Order: sequence, then structure tokens, then C-alpha cells
Amino acid sequence: MAGVATRDALETKLDLEQYRRELTGYCYRMLGSGFDAEDAVQETMVRAWRNVDKLESPEALRSWLYRIASNVCFDMLEGSKKRARPMDLNSPSMADTTIDSGLPEETWIQPMPDAKVMPDGDPAEVAQAKETLRLAFVAALQHLPPKQRAVLILREVLRWQATEVAALLDTSVASVNSALQRARATLDETDLDATGSTEVDDEEERDLLAKYVDAFERYDIEALVALLHEDATFTMPPYQLWLQGPTEIFKWFFGQGKGCEGSRVLPTEANGKPGYASYKPAGEGLWKAWGIVILDCSNGKIDHVNQFIYPELFPLFGLPTELRA
Repeated sequence: MAGVATRDALETKLDLEQYRRELTGYCYRMLGSGFDAEDAVQETMVRAWRNVDKLESPEALRSWLYRIASNVCFDMLEGSKKRARPMDLNSPSMADTTIDSGLPEETWIQPMPDAKVMPDGDPAEVAQAKETLRLAFVAALQHLPPKQRAVLILREVLRWQATEVAALLDTSVASVNSALQRARATLDETDLDATGSTEVDDEEERDLLAKYVDAFERYDIEALVALLHEDATFTMPPYQLWLQGPTEIFKWFFGQGKGCEGSRVLPTEANGKPGYASYKPAGEGLWKAWGIVILDCSNGKIDHVNQFIYPELFPLFGLPTELRA
């Protein structure tokens, strides 16, 4: 019998991996960082592996993993400041404003590659995931206390029953419903539609991205800014500086951003959006990783150009750190 029990425990351990993607999506929404999410899921797997003998039944594996992941996230969030986007911290700058030295990585919402978190299969489930992975939504979640954040994600995003969430968080159904109501009220105050609309279909969004990339690689900035809404924003963490409007963005590309001319790009997908990885010229026939760029679009034009100037993101996205001719 001992041999059977050992074999069953080992099989359960091997089954842990089937939940990695959905757990990564959950932890990313909780933490706002792809790096932190991967660390949290890895810690979840380690704790589960070590304690699998305490699992009451194979049917309880998924909820047990979410309980562990929630506790890991709560530990990581304890005492930390909420991650934000540049427009959450200050007013827009002029294109000729001296660029700051940047803030620590943990200040900012970070992007997440779709390949790490996007579910397969049901189109409705995929559409729901895209909506709740967009940068504006993840940023809005950071305004919630950790327990409210978990309740809202589990109830509204993952569609768990209130009784299931109550059991996972060791609380009452009434407490879960109260936390959800408060979380909804906080999100209503953030005006999500103004911070990242999704009023375009995938084909239109990809067409806008293709036009933007074409203009960027040719460094036809007049054509590039013609794709922007009048109040479009242009952000570039780790820097606090951000721009608003085609005029200031145009000036940027011919001022402090002039070093982008001659860049090359590779396509990618992040936060439910098409995007690209940008490589800046670094010598004859050489381009080095510079940043991940994600576009938010609505009504046939671009609302937000979200640039994340972190070469260290490229391995997370499965991208090379340099290109050669």
C-alpha cells in the first residue's frame, strides 16, 4: 500500500504543471509584474510539491494551489507600494523636458507575454482574459487592498462561486460579498474606459500596429502621429516623464528620442494586445534589445503607446537580446 500511495503522490506532483499558466495569470493580476508572477508561481509549486501529501483529494488540487498562490501573493504584497503607470504619478511633460533618471522597477506596472497567461480554446474565455489582462485593468487592480484584489479576480475574472472564495480565503460568504462590493466601487472610480479602451476588434488592432511599425521603422514620424488620437499618451517606464498629444510625441521623436531612428522590431503579444520588441542600433549590423511596446486602440486610432524600456524583459518574452544583419 505504501508503494501505491507514493505513486499516487508522485502523479499528483506531476499534475501541478497543468495549472502553471492560469496560476501565472492570477498572480500577474495580483502583483502587476511578470517577474513577480513567475516567482510567485514557482514558490507556489515548491510549497505544493513539498506538502502534496497534505492534499485531501485529487479533486481539490486546483483550489488548493490557488490557496497557496494567494498566500504567496499576500506575503509578497505585504509592506510593498502599489505599482502604477506614469500618468498615475504626475502630469504630462513637454517633449523637451529633461528625462529623469528613472524609478525602481517595483514602481511600475510591467507587461506580461500572452504566451505565459492566455488560455487556449473557448473564444469567450480568451476575450475575457484579454480584457482583464490589459494594462489599465491591471493598474486599477493595484488600487485595491490585497484581499479585495483576490476576491475580485476570483469572482469576476475566474468566475468562482462566493462559497468557493470564502473557503479559499478562510472567511465567510458575507465577507466575500462585502469585499467584492467595495472592490467594484473602487474600480468604478478609476474610469477604466478613459485609461485603456478596447473598442476595436483584433483585425483592426493588428492593422493599426502594422501601420505604426511601418512608420516607425521608416522613421516617418508624420505618418506615425497621424495614427494617434488627439489626447493619445506616450509612456516609457522606468522614466516618470510621459507625453500627451501628437504634437509633443512628434517633437520627442526628433529630440530626445532621435536615437530610435534605424531601429528594428520583432512582433510579440502582451496583455492581450499585439505589440513589438524594439531593438536600437548599436553599431554596424548590430541592434540591441531596448524595449517592449504595447498599443491601446479605440475607434480606429491609437490611444496609448506603452513603452517599457527594460532589455531584461526580452528573455521573459522568449526574445533574443540582440539582432545582427
